[in-house]
Amino acid sequence: MSVAKTLTYWYSINKRDFPWRNTSDSYKIWLSEIILQQTQIKQGLPYYEAFISHFPTIFDLAKAKESDVLKLWQGLGYYSRARNLHATAKYVVENFNGHFPNTYKELIKLKGIGDYTASAIASICFNEQTAVLDGNVYRFLSRYYGIDTPINTTTGFKTFKTLAQDILDKDNPAEHNQAIMDFGSRQCSPSSPDCSICPFNKTCVAFREGLVSTLPIKLKAKKPVKKYFNFLVFVSDSGETILEKRKEKGIWKNLYQFPLIETEKDTDLNMLKSKLKAFTLLKDLDYELTLFNDKNIVHKLSHQHLHTKFWIISIKKLPNSGIPLNRIRDFAVPVLIEKFIEDFNF
Repeated sequence: MSVAKTLTYWYSINKRDFPWRNTSDSYKIWLSEIILQQTQIKQGLPYYEAFISHFPTIFDLAKAKESDVLKLWQGLGYYSRARNLHATAKYVVENFNGHFPNTYKELIKLKGIGDYTASAIASICFNEQTAVLDGNVYRFLSRYYGIDTPINTTTGFKTFKTLAQDILDKDNPAEHNQAIMDFGSRQCSPSSPDCSICPFNKTCVAFREGLVSTLPIKLKAKKPVKKYFNFLVFVSDSGETILEKRKEKGIWKNLYQFPLIETEKDTDLNMLKSKLKAFTLLKDLDYELTLFNDKNIVHKLSHQHLHTKFWIISIKKLPNSGIPLNRIRDFAVPVLIEKFIEDFNF
């Protein structure tokens, strides 16, 4: 039996039931693929269901406010996905009357859609003969064929994309692509796979040569940069605080946060008081400054580690118009701040 036929046979027995597998609706498939990027299914499923509930069609998503989309996305991370999701929905509605293009070549032109997502939509929704390549597929192909080319390189992408395309079941690309991804996720898992029950254990190079724990190869990423964040949490006598919308480019663009002072190193009370002398919001005002967390809260992102302190500024009256503390949960904030809000118990 060929690799493709073995995969689809395994899938026919082990297929899991998810809402996006019971439809060929390109909107729902696209939505699921964007949500599940860098996200485990058990975490992404509630978000998928929430988005379908709030925005049943692409037209509903397109006419939504970006702030509402970001709020619904809150906690999932990688917020550029949510911004691209909203932008693409509007573009598809405005330019294609709400219908996604039906080819890989046109799909990949859309914002937030790369090779993997374009391949998934094209094959699952439109039966185009184009192979998907995600982490699960890389892992299976690398182990089965014994390929040690680093997967996070241009050469690696070309090598594995060609191989994935070569073994694709041309008669049923949709089923094949879902099968190989599911197989890589569940059977050929990242750590401690049970190779004794694998249908490929007689022909798998990695199993035969003891390379299962070694493959696939991935070049080490750069060491994350340390940053020191000091959030100023204003609390007025009238029960108001200040949130600011992030305008600059970055993962938190258009999310809300407390006023921020970024420093080059860890900051204590006296150091922050010195910094606040030049802070225009507090000029000529009396306030009391206390530290909420004695130890830095370290929020780890892929490229940076944020060493964070939350400073409570108790003040009679806010320098600017604020928002009531009981409305703070209405705003889309980074998960780091969301956790603080829960701990502080506004």
